[in-house]
Amino acid sequence: MKENRKLLKEVLEEIRHDMTDEEVLNLLANSKVSVSPEKEKEKYTLGQRAADAIAKFAGSWAFIFSFAGVLILWMVVNTILAAKAFDPYPFILLNLVLSCVAAIQAPLIMMSQNRQEEKDRHRAENDYKVNLKTEIMIEDLYDKVNAILAKQSQIEKLLTEKKAEDEKTKE
Repeated sequence: MKENRKLLKEVLEEIRHDMTDEEVLNLLANSKVSVSPEKEKEKYTLGQRAADAIAKFAGSWAFIFSFAGVLILWMVVNTILAAKAFDPYPFILLNLVLSCVAAIQAPLIMMSQNRQEEKDRHRAENDYKVNLKTEIMIEDLYDKVNAILAKQSQIEKLLTEKKAEDEKTKE
């Protein structure tokens, strides 16, 4: 945490050498902080949206239960049919189907994870910008409050001196 503050202060000092506070605030204010989810979804292709939907379903309990049900049904049907089974006991066709499903499912899930990683990176960048804006604004407010307190101290000092002078003149 302290390292982050130190780094932020160093960055802010470097920025201040080149720009004023107002210029930095304007630069950050004009930078895009977030993208609406609707606009984000519009830029995805049909295949990318399908990959996301498949990855979402493949990582759910509904998929696990339905897939387990299909496997059990496959094995029961082929066991009951015995001699007329389309995939007798070692279930070689079932193994082939499972391998194909895994071979297709893995890249789809990886594509979805890559897009999710990109979204997370974008969110982290937005969070950084928001935090930097907030830090600069708080620092600016802190400087202004300090300036007000300094002026207030000067005014109090002047009032005290004026009061002392008035008391001397009354005597």
